[in-house]
Amino acid sequence: MAYKKSLTYSSTGVNYSLMDPLKKLAQKKAKETSINLKRAGFMEVSESRGESAYVWEEKDSYKAFVIEGLGTKNLVADAMGEITGKSYYKQIAQDSVAAIVNDLIVVGAKPLVVNAYFGAGHPSWFKNIKRQKDLIEGFAKACNLAGATWGGGETPTLKGIINPYTLDLGGSGIGIIQPKKRLTLGDKLKGGDLILLIESSGIHANGITLTRTLAKKLPQGYKTKLSSGQMFGEAILIPSFIYANLVQDLFAANIDIHYMVNITGHGWRKLMRATQKFSYIIENVPPYHSLFDFIHKHSANSNEEMYGNFNMGAGFAIFLPKKDLEKAQKVCKKNKFKSYLSGYLEKGQKKVLIKPKNIEFKENALGVSAILNISSKPARISLCPLL
Repeated sequence: MAYKKSLTYSSTGVNYSLMDPLKKLAQKKAKETSINLKRAGFMEVSESRGESAYVWEEKDSYKAFVIEGLGTKNLVADAMGEITGKSYYKQIAQDSVAAIVNDLIVVGAKPLVVNAYFGAGHPSWFKNIKRQKDLIEGFAKACNLAGATWGGGETPTLKGIINPYTLDLGGSGIGIIQPKKRLTLGDKLKGGDLILLIESSGIHANGITLTRTLAKKLPQGYKTKLSSGQMFGEAILIPSFIYANLVQDLFAANIDIHYMVNITGHGWRKLMRATQKFSYIIENVPPYHSLFDFIHKHSANSNEEMYGNFNMGAGFAIFLPKKDLEKAQKVCKKNKFKSYLSGYLEKGQKKVLIKPKNIEFKENALGVSAILNISSKPARISLCPLL
């Protein structure tokens, strides 16, 4: 069964145009607080405002910080648990860590510490020992995959705020950028740079609200079979890839990385997240999991809606000069990731042009990027002695 009218992301309750003004206001007010970092004797890297992670400078390194939430993917795990009797919380734990770490590494940071946030809507959630154990073991394993220490966390019970019998999952991460030349904020981008897309494992943790809405409309819901024979719900729950070790190995191989993007919210529109004016020309799109074809067909969405909200087989993007392409692809292969030379940058109007799909996303299509641009070349906060 397919929708006669398309089931868009915004129609399911996720409307970036309503949320982005809050981000604009928050960034404006947050920038005013940087005086406190200055008083402590540190220097804010103000170019990092609007990027995935916030960066400040210390003596011989930069530090990066990020906070992220999983979203609603664990609701799919709960629904599938009722169908199969299995716990899917090891996968959910990896998704939670991936949401944090994959945003942290785009600025060039090596993850150091990850903290967890497990907010429960009712204390009865903790009665399921198997699910609880899987969440803990999965979180620790994912931290090891990222090369990070799990430092601690918070486990509040918030009756009346969070839906009963569910969890709100998220956390924060701190990373180090050392040597300092690894700081990656987009200022190195040049016309002619290549776009190397790294495969995703599947949907990762974005667009889940749409998939949950779609499941409710299908006669068999999450039990509906894909062309591969896999259940719709199980395909959604494939855990997100963590790209931290790949990025560190690329740096170790002296790859001249000019920019990186974790492709999550806003989909391929996010390729133009950097502040500079470039056109991102895509001539080759990677293959993707049959889940995306299923969503495309049954939601009656356009190509623009699919590529504008989902990762469509590409979970991470690396922008680099042509001279480093072959070496970078060898590093990807060594890390067991498929990589795809997909396009290039050229000076001009800020946009993403996906030629094989006849899609063009202009600058105003990426509300977050446009909103968070404080200036094209923000000045750094100068050092101040301790008062």
